Amino acid sequence: MPGRDTLGRASATGDTEYGLVEVNGGPGVRLLAAVRAGDVERVRDLLGEGADPDAVDEDGLPALCVAVAAHDAPVARALMEGGATADRVLPDGTTPLWRAVDAGSHAVFEAVLGPEASLRLPEASCAALIALASDWYRTGVTEVLRRRTGATGPVTTVRVEDDGYDWVDEVSLGGLIVRAGHGAILSTLEAACRVPTLVDELIARAVRQPDEEHVDWSAVRWLLVRRRDDASWSAVVAHRHHPDPVHRRFVADYLRTRSFCDVDHPQYGKRETEVLAAWSAEETDSGVLAKVLGAFTEYEHPALEAAGLRHAGHPDPRVRREVPYAFLTNGGPHSPAGREALLALVCDPDTEVRLRACWVSGGDETLRPDVTRALLPMTEDTDPAVRRRATEILAASPDRTPAVADALTAMLDADDQLVRLEAAWGLARRDDPRTEEAYERVGPLGPGFEHDHRAGELLHFKWRKQDAEAAASATAS
Repeated sequence: MPGRDTLGRASATGDTEYGLVEVNGGPGVRLLAAVRAGDVERVRDLLGEGADPDAVDEDGLPALCVAVAAHDAPVARALMEGGATADRVLPDGTTPLWRAVDAGSHAVFEAVLGPEASLRLPEASCAALIALASDWYRTGVTEVLRRRTGATGPVTTVRVEDDGYDWVDEVSLGGLIVRAGHGAILSTLEAACRVPTLVDELIARAVRQPDEEHVDWSAVRWLLVRRRDDASWSAVVAHRHHPDPVHRRFVADYLRTRSFCDVDHPQYGKRETEVLAAWSAEETDSGVLAKVLGAFTEYEHPALEAAGLRHAGHPDPRVRREVPYAFLTNGGPHSPAGREALLALVCDPDTEVRLRACWVSGGDETLRPDVTRALLPMTEDTDPAVRRRATEILAASPDRTPAVADALTAMLDADDQLVRLEAAWGLARRDDPRTEEAYERVGPLGPGFEHDHRAGELLHFKWRKQDAEAAASATAS
C-alpha cells in the first residue's frame, strides 16, 4: 500500500559517523550525511558545490525523503531550492510530496510543495494527495497509525514546534512517527489545487483545535487572508455573530492579520475598522473582546479612543491590557479624557497593564512623573521579563532625573546581558558620566550586534563628550 513505510522512524546519526562520511564519502554521500544531521548550512554548501539534490541512500530513497521522514523543514526547503524533485516516483509508487503529506508536518509539506504548485500539479495527483490528507484528518492520526502498523498498544503524543511559530502533536505508534498537521496540509493542498473549499469548512478546521498557534488554525488564517474576493471576506466576518466564542476569536485574529498584509487593497482598513468599531461595543465575552481590541488598535480610526475609554475600567485584565494602545497618538498630545484613562492604567493592579500603559504614556510630559514612579519598582520585580521591559521603557524615556539614571545603573548588575545593554544605552543617551564603565560591565557582545543602535551609542557618547571638552577648552582660552 503506498505510504505504508513512508513515515518517520526513530533514528540517530552520531557526530563520529558524520565526520567519517565527510572525509571518505563522495558528494552524494556527504549530502545525505548532512541531511541526516540536520545541517542545513552544510546542505546548502554541498548543493552549491554541485552535489546532486536527488542523491539516494542505501535504500534507494532520495535525500528529500530523508528530510521528510525527519520532519526537517529547513533541510527540505534547501533541497527544493537546490533542485530536488518533489514528484519523482519512488519504487513503492509514492513520491516525496506524497510522503510529506503522509508525515503530517505542515512546515515540511509547504517546503516540498514549493511555490507555484498550482502550475505543476496535475489533476490526478491533486485528487490522490487530497484523498490521503483527508483520510488522515477525518479518520484521526491514531486510528490511521493503528491501521498501518496493526499495533494495539498506547500511543505516545508530544507537542512540538512545526515551523518555529506554530505547534502540532507528534504521535508515535508501532515504531512510526507522524505529526497531526493534516488539517493544515489539507487546507493548503486544496488551495494549491484550486479546490474552492467553503469558508465555513475552513473555519471549522481552524477552530477544531481552538488555539491560534496550532498549525491548523494558522494555515487557515493565512489562506483566508490571501483570498481577496469580497465573498470570502463577508463569509469570514459573518462568523463574528457565531454563538461559539472560538469562531468569533478566529475572526478577530483574521482581521488583525489583515492589518499586516492587506495594505495594497483599495479599501485597506476601511471595512476592517468599521466592523471592529461596532464589534468592540457589542462583544460580551471578555476573551474575545480582548482580541477584538487587539485587532482594532492595529489600525487607525477616529473611534479608537472612544473604544479605549469604554473599556478602560473593564474587570478583566486581558481587556485592559489592550486598552492603552487605543490612546497612541503618534507623538501628539493626549486628550484630557485619554490622559485620565492612561493615568489610571499606569497605576493598574495588573503588571502587564502597567507596562503597556507606561510605554504608551512615556512621551506625555504631564504623565511622565507618574510613569517613572510606576516603572521604578518594576525594575526590581522578581520576574526577569518584567525587569527587562521596565528597563527598556526607562532607558528610552525622556525622563532625565537622577532617580532614573540611578535605576539604570543598578540594572548593570543584572544577569541578563540584554538588560545591562539597555541600561548602558539609557545612560549613554543621558550623557551620564558612568556610561563608559556601564558598557564595560555589559561585556563582549556576540555576532548580530554589529549594527545594534544600543551598542553603537557608546561611540556617539564619546563624540559628544569630545565635542563638549573641545568647546569648553575653546571657551577657557
